[in-house]
Amino acid sequence: MNIRRADYGDIEGLERLLLQVLTVHHNGRPDLFKENCRKYNRDELKSLLCDDSRPVFAAFDDSGYMLGYAFCIIKQLLNDNVMTDIKTLYIDDLCVDETARGKHIGKALYDYCVDFARQIGCYNLTLNVWECNGGRKAVLRKNGTVAVQNIYGKIAVNFLCSSSIDKLCDFD
Repeated sequence: MNIRRADYGDIEGLERLLLQVLTVHHNGRPDLFKENCRKYNRDELKSLLCDDSRPVFAAFDDSGYMLGYAFCIIKQLLNDNVMTDIKTLYIDDLCVDETARGKHIGKALYDYCVDFARQIGCYNLTLNVWECNGGRKAVLRKNGTVAVQNIYGKIAVNFLCSSSIDKLCDFD
């Protein structure tokens, strides 16, 4: 397996995996995520791939087939009234092809991001995980990450009873 920064030639593989990850999110939270769409369109991907503050890393098998990706954002907090000046590598999206899951490709991509963060002088690496994604949370804990912030919310809509939302994320 080879991991490298993604480029224009990788757009089709990125689009394929973006559809897979949105399907997972839609199945877990259809109240929030649309069906049959992608987070980025082709023009947005082209723009992202040349933005050094938003690196995209991709994992490939020996034949060049994309097995997974990590969309990242370099965040630099400077001169804040409360927070210290730190640089963070935020993993905005990490996906492994559904046919390649269970082969530690996600861990390899995550480790690649950790190494990249160290190389560019980041204080930390962060990512968000939906509460209903228990499998991803377990993998992250197993690999030494800890929760550093929790966001709580309540869904307040008239047309959807809260018990159906609770079932979506196993709140029972």
